[in-house]
Amino acid sequence: MNKSTLAATSLAVAAAAVTGTVANAKAAPAWYARLRKPAYQPPSAAFPVAWTSLYGDIAVTSAVAIERFRAAGREDEARRYAAALGVNLALNAGWSWLFFGFHKLGASAVAAAVLTASSADLARRAARVDARAGVALSAYPLWCSFATVLATHVWRLNR
Repeated sequence: MNKSTLAATSLAVAAAAVTGTVANAKAAPAWYARLRKPAYQPPSAAFPVAWTSLYGDIAVTSAVAIERFRAAGREDEARRYAAALGVNLALNAGWSWLFFGFHKLGASAVAAAVLTASSADLARRAARVDARAGVALSAYPLWCSFATVLATHVWRLNR
């Protein structure tokens, strides 16, 4: 694997993670504690573990997909994958700002659904060049689907 491609995808993922973390840090702990949450919400400690794993998967799998497209002479698809990744990571970071930064529960539920679709698109694109990469990335849209259900339920409980 080309180390510069892995470095680029890793930096992009890290930028999204840091941007989202800043929004989380701005959240008033009292505000979040007052929210009513469904019984199936995972414990708070589960989220950093899940997201750290997913972010690593996104960075590595995206680098693999981009490199495989390039190796197959499909440079246009490599560029489109990279652009889709950029949009996805912006949506990812934006969700944290909508929910934690601005306390927009309804908008964050909609954003989670858009992020789920974008994540599924990334997995589909990766699978087009490497079936194993598509499978490896499939945990991301699955987690985002769960997050969409959870965000929607939190919104409904706190109208």
